[in-house]
This record gives sequence, C-alpha cells and structure tokens, in this order.
Amino acid sequence: MNFQNYPDTDMLHIKLDDRISTESEEVAPGIVLDYDECNQVIGIEIEDASKSVDLNRLEVSALPISNFILNKEAPVMQEALS
Repeated sequence: MNFQNYPDTDMLHIKLDDRISTESEEVAPGIVLDYDECNQVIGIEIEDASKSVDLNRLEVSALPISNFILNKEAPVMQEALS
C-alpha cells in the first residue's frame, strides 16, 4: 500500500495494489475509486485532500507491516531537538 500526496493538485492517492487501473469512478464528491480489469478496487483518490484529511499526520495501528518505507522525511523542528 502506498500513500502519495500531490500538493500541487491537492490530491491524495492511496494505492492499494500494483495492478493497472482500467476504470475509475467518482463515488462521492471528490472521492474516486480506481478499479483493475477484474473490477477490484486498487486505488482511492481524494481530491481537495487538505480540506478533508490531516496530511501532517499518519497513524498506523495493528497492521502486520514487515517493510516500512519513508521516502521523504518531514523537516525536523529545532525545538523538538532541544
């Protein structure tokens, strides 16, 4: 699973699987589901994400994660280091 934020378009994309999207459907205002060729949901797009999602925080609970990758670190505030 991959969370990708696109600040220039204010979109959050949650990729559930690496399969190729063959169809998309807006299921609610600003929420688009991506489907594969077997009609399985493989992605979720949230438009105007900063208005409905706190993009500064990601909390993961009770998931069997064996590999956690952080591609871009958030800047460290100097006060936090004191």
